[in-house]
Amino acid sequence: MPEPDAASSIPPIHLEETIRAIAGLRAEHRANATRHQRFVDRITSLIGRANFIAALSVFVVGWVSLNGLAAALGYPALDPPPFAWLTGATSLASLYLVILILTTQTGDDRLTQRLELLNLELTILSEQKIAKVVALLEELRQDSPQLHDRIDELADAMSRPADPQSVIDAIKETRSESAHVSRAEGV
Repeated sequence: MPEPDAASSIPPIHLEETIRAIAGLRAEHRANATRHQRFVDRITSLIGRANFIAALSVFVVGWVSLNGLAAALGYPALDPPPFAWLTGATSLASLYLVILILTTQTGDDRLTQRLELLNLELTILSEQKIAKVVALLEELRQDSPQLHDRIDELADAMSRPADPQSVIDAIKETRSESAHVSRAEGV
């Protein structure tokens, strides 16, 4: 297998610009985050690691073991079975975890929405460029004396860029129709 040369491993300039733009969008998102959001993100990141799960498991097993050992040795257990304090602590910790995760998800959703909007705008722009290329190719084919001139209805349709509003209206109509069918079928 031939080794790629150094020139072929360098990404094209437009790809580098795109990567930098997306990285800039992410950096801007992080820079605009409040101190509270950054703190919550850090905590959520720590909690989501395998080390945290292991430490939590060791804590729970240790708690149960120490309370069981104290009872076995004749000492009063701090939290005897059914471990009411441990249950309360885990319930409270679960509540905080849910709030942390929802807070983190809300911030991530904002970034996702911005990236989706960027993707939509680029898709619309690409569709318009492709329509222009098809139109230019059709014009070249029609003007070229070496090529047989014929009517190509599909190429003619593809040479017209889609109207984003009509696409949105069609999507809404399709969703409305499928919702109506679902309700009629009792789904």
